Amino acid sequence: MLSLLLGFTLAQSTPATPPPEEVVQSQEVRPLPGKLDTVPVFNSNSPELVLKEGILLSTFPADGKKVPEAHLNYPFRGRFDVFAHHVARAEPPEDLRSLHLGIMLHNPGSEPVTVNVLQAASYLSQPDAPFIQLPAWSQNILGNIFAGPGDRATFDVLRGRRQETFPAQIVIPPGQNQMLLNLPIPVKELTPPLNGRSTLMRLRSSGTVYAASMALFARQNADGSERAPTLAEWQNLLETGELSTPRDRVPTPLDETDKPRIYGRVAGVAQGSQWRSFVVDSPKAKYLTIPQPGQRFSYPLSSLHGGTLGTNQIQSAPMLVRYPDTAYRAHGNYGIQYSIKLPLHNTTQSPQQVSVSVQTPIKEDNLVKQGLRFFTTTAPQVFFRGSVRVRYRDDQGHAKTQFTHLVQRRGQPGEPLVLLNMQPGDRRLVEVDFIYPPDATPPQVLTVSTQ
Repeated sequence: MLSLLLGFTLAQSTPATPPPEEVVQSQEVRPLPGKLDTVPVFNSNSPELVLKEGILLSTFPADGKKVPEAHLNYPFRGRFDVFAHHVARAEPPEDLRSLHLGIMLHNPGSEPVTVNVLQAASYLSQPDAPFIQLPAWSQNILGNIFAGPGDRATFDVLRGRRQETFPAQIVIPPGQNQMLLNLPIPVKELTPPLNGRSTLMRLRSSGTVYAASMALFARQNADGSERAPTLAEWQNLLETGELSTPRDRVPTPLDETDKPRIYGRVAGVAQGSQWRSFVVDSPKAKYLTIPQPGQRFSYPLSSLHGGTLGTNQIQSAPMLVRYPDTAYRAHGNYGIQYSIKLPLHNTTQSPQQVSVSVQTPIKEDNLVKQGLRFFTTTAPQVFFRGSVRVRYRDDQGHAKTQFTHLVQRRGQPGEPLVLLNMQPGDRRLVEVDFIYPPDATPPQVLTVSTQ
């Protein structure tokens, strides 16, 4: 779960192993057409490690609250998403109470508000989705291949699922609060006593609502068993509580490029739930001409400050509101869907074999060589775990939909998602969809290659 992207340091092996050799893949890297939509995302990811009770993220108004600075006063209406990713650890180790994650919605108006739960999934690291070793490429038609709760939750939502834990809708009476989520992150009987939960929800509200994510330890029944906190207990925390501690590392201001960059973790409302892209030769073109034989070109995925791969394109979602000690943008675009259409056209006079792949090049802002850099041997750090949906017509003209689970390490070129044998003049639409998974480290690229 620890990522260099977000300011953590990975343990150095002893003795230090020499860095793997690099190879340069000569090619053009183009900005990805399109942009993020304007759907707001309630993004609760700081502090990632939650050791004390408190408010994680509140968009409630500060009026009447004991700690006004814990409330960002941002109302939602219509479509919005909820993303929450937090970790619990027994501290001290003998304190094995379950930490509960609560997400509350408030209706400030004078009429009932209906919130439709379009898609939703929430999973624990243990036992729902442990971080297991998986192959670099796996068919995932049934959706049963995953490593980590973020990987599993994002694929559920991509496939349009609403987990049975969640109702199809909730109705909030005027002036009232309701819990959208009230689930534990248990650590008992785990070695070490550490667990995490990832949640992604797509919602539509008929009226204005405010949202808050909070952390409370399980309460104890008379017989010693645990129970979830009640609505009244959550409301009391919202009214009187302060931001949960310890806080994550403070991010480096985006314009300070002369020092090591700390991106920080996100706590606020980001703008953008989906990036739609129609990839063509030029803004007025209708097709994407395939590369010449032996050539390739790429488009960044989740590019960010310090990692635009020579395109100067920053895809990180901007923050509409945030806490001062958290990330300046939603670096990594966790929970954001990329929907990319590639209308490929073979303009040559010969049949061509064309591949489309996701790759994880070595991160650069400006390309030091004419192309992307990869390692010749496998690096230790996993930078991407997630499933990708590809829709296309095969060489026989049949419509195909395939789901592929990818595990890519830093500097890994990746294997083709699809191979097409395109005749002269052939035109083939390839559609690539995925939700950028938590615990991934950007950037990646989408590469079109002609053999």
